[in-house]
Amino acid sequence: MFLLWLFVSIMSACGSSSGENRLLHAYSPGDIIVGGLLPIHLKTNRTTTPGPLSCSGYDLQTFLRSQVMIYAIGEINQQLPNFTIGYDIYDTCGDVSIAISAALQLLKNQSDPQSCLLPANIHSVLPEPQTKVVIGERYSEVSIAVARVVALSSVAQISYASTSELLSKKLKFPTFLRTISSDEYQTKAIADLVVKFYWKTVAIVGSDDEYGKYGSDRLVDNFRGMNICIEFIDILPGYFSQNNSQARKLLMNLVSNINKSSAEAIILFTRDTNADIIMTAAVQYKLNRTWIASDTWSTSTKLSAKHGIELAGQVFGFISKRNEVPGFKDYVMSMFNRTTNAFLEDYLTRYPLCSNHSEKRGYNCTLPDSQESSNQCLEPSCLAEQIDQDESYNIYLAVQVIAEGIKRLLCDNQQCNRRSGFTALELFTEIRKVNFTVNTTNVFFDTNGDPSLGYDILHWQMNESTRHTHIITIGEYRPNEEIQVPEDLVKNMNNVNVTVYNCSKTCKPGQELKQQGHQCCKMCVPCANEEFSTNDGEECKRCGQDEYSSPQRDKCFQKTDEFLKWKDPFAIILACFGILGIIVTFVFAVLFIIYRSTPIVKAVGGYLCFLELFALLFCFCLTCNFIGKPTKASCMVDLPFFGIAFSLCISCILANLLQISVGFSFNLKISSWIKKLNQPLAVVTVVSAIQLALCVPWLYYYPPFPQKKPENETILHLCENGSTAFFGAMLGYNAFLAFICFLFAFKGRQLPDLYKNASLVAVSMLLFVIIWILFIPIYLNMYGKYKLAIECAAILISSYSILTCHLAPKCYIMVFRKELNNENAITEYIKKHYEQKGLAVVKS
Repeated sequence: MFLLWLFVSIMSACGSSSGENRLLHAYSPGDIIVGGLLPIHLKTNRTTTPGPLSCSGYDLQTFLRSQVMIYAIGEINQQLPNFTIGYDIYDTCGDVSIAISAALQLLKNQSDPQSCLLPANIHSVLPEPQTKVVIGERYSEVSIAVARVVALSSVAQISYASTSELLSKKLKFPTFLRTISSDEYQTKAIADLVVKFYWKTVAIVGSDDEYGKYGSDRLVDNFRGMNICIEFIDILPGYFSQNNSQARKLLMNLVSNINKSSAEAIILFTRDTNADIIMTAAVQYKLNRTWIASDTWSTSTKLSAKHGIELAGQVFGFISKRNEVPGFKDYVMSMFNRTTNAFLEDYLTRYPLCSNHSEKRGYNCTLPDSQESSNQCLEPSCLAEQIDQDESYNIYLAVQVIAEGIKRLLCDNQQCNRRSGFTALELFTEIRKVNFTVNTTNVFFDTNGDPSLGYDILHWQMNESTRHTHIITIGEYRPNEEIQVPEDLVKNMNNVNVTVYNCSKTCKPGQELKQQGHQCCKMCVPCANEEFSTNDGEECKRCGQDEYSSPQRDKCFQKTDEFLKWKDPFAIILACFGILGIIVTFVFAVLFIIYRSTPIVKAVGGYLCFLELFALLFCFCLTCNFIGKPTKASCMVDLPFFGIAFSLCISCILANLLQISVGFSFNLKISSWIKKLNQPLAVVTVVSAIQLALCVPWLYYYPPFPQKKPENETILHLCENGSTAFFGAMLGYNAFLAFICFLFAFKGRQLPDLYKNASLVAVSMLLFVIIWILFIPIYLNMYGKYKLAIECAAILISSYSILTCHLAPKCYIMVFRKELNNENAITEYIKKHYEQKGLAVVKS
């Protein structure tokens, strides 16, 4: 806060000694001062190179607005006994830097000549200024800069023309108020007018400042929700109003864009200086378009009176609700009641009073294009014609608001006591609360410091007889109400056949009339896959989830369900092999039951072989589960139950291999720990239980589930694993068991085993591991209905590898080599085995 105070103090001190008093301003003393910031000159010589600034473009209407402020303050002073309101009004030239400099001058404490000196205590707050409130500025960009400065001293700022929505943010601009509606409502009004006239395409020209940029952005937001196409958006840079080559190039590009555009209305939401340049070019190049003017230039008499303005086309515009300042016209006609002020004196140097009647009769009230020191006399009646009814009236309202706030501070029960010692914050607080009526205008501020005044809708009409353009009011817009425009005008606008904008086309069924790229003209575009359009140019609609579009995209057909069906040749082959496996397993089981007491059954594991056969039978039965439309139950059964069944099968083989190893192992160190493991039932239970512990959580938390995957013309039905981690763990565990079995079998291949159990198990386990190593990449990369068939084939091959390599040779011996199925044959085989190795055999 101290740094800000220091900045204000130093700038104020420097201002009085370094030329700040060169700013054109009018001052009148009083008990309090009302500051004024008005752009009496419209532009400066500012360039990208730093240097001193000079102002140009004298604006007669803004001069009159300064006199409205002085006139209104004079009226109020007559109503307040023993209290005088003074004024201190500066010409800002519409420039941010000059406006800030003027604002700093206003914040000085005029009653204390030492106020510009640094305080003894660096933590001191800013001194209370005599200026309690500031009226202005006109442009939003300038008002934003000023608002940040005057808020330091809690000085209220009341703008009469700044409409940017940004200024409604009270956290950033706490003391900013205005007597004109926010652009939030102006942009809504413009959008509503476009809809009212049935226009479908527009172009937006804004400017790179808070007014034009925020307004353009808000227009874009509004049009997006109204199905209005924006042909192009052009944001003019700050140097556009400068008469240089770069600005002229930009103007030519803009004219070219407008000329090529199919937009039915061109919205100029920018400063009046920019609008002047654009409309002059529109006249020069006879653009003949429809324009929508924002409030900055919609009532510009300079533009409307321009020669040949009808060549630019028709103009609609918006301006805040207008009214005449009571008595001001007579005040001007009386040559300001013989009063004087710095602005009036400056005006008289430019337009001296006509001294005789001949001069008056010869003057036609037409102002020269260059108003800089014209020295051409101007009759008061001609000057009165330049009085506007919008910004002037808003300034008048601002003064009335200040007066109402002062009365609330000074007066009680119609008794007014002189108490000029109130602070700027106290006055601002009272101003925020005002709610009164001036003439027919009800004035109050909402929580954002905005009034609710609405807009008049204007139309520039050409008088054919006089060739003069008159700006007339044709309707109105009030916030949150429907826009009011004459119905006959709406019908006329709707019936206008402007062929250059006629973009309609006839489309075939299956095509949509659609906008392409940045062009607003729509083209016939074929509907995308799974979309259809039945009528001429109708919007493409998506087919149902289970439907697809015809090749012509004019109708939808039902998608067919795709899965491994029973009539599929691959499914028939798998089913046949599955059924064959079931039959063979049953046959083997019968043989094992018949020969259950023989040595060969005992060599296979005895009762363990029946568990092994049961597990294989279950695997073969799973074949049928993979065929047909997947269901929740079938998906849950497929792989998890195969994992459990096959681990049971392998555990039986592992227990059998342990029995063989114990029976033929004579190494005392090794045989001791193997004998401890030679508990077949325990081995089968533990090994199977581990797989069960993996599959049960899989089924409970992430169960496999059926999934529908829509294709172009089909719906693919598949089973998803639910959890890749559990799926991998199940296969990995079975592969681990197969590898252990393979190691035991490979080691035991030299044992005197008549039935070659170890060798045959090694082959079957090797086949199992190879099959699943090949299966995994195929399974992961395959897509389609045969993915489940590959799973089924892998299970069948795994089951057949054990059935044929481990169990089939035993059944062959049972049926065709019965002489080998006795204890003598086994004893003789063992004897020969050890004799060949040169070992003695003990005879019983």
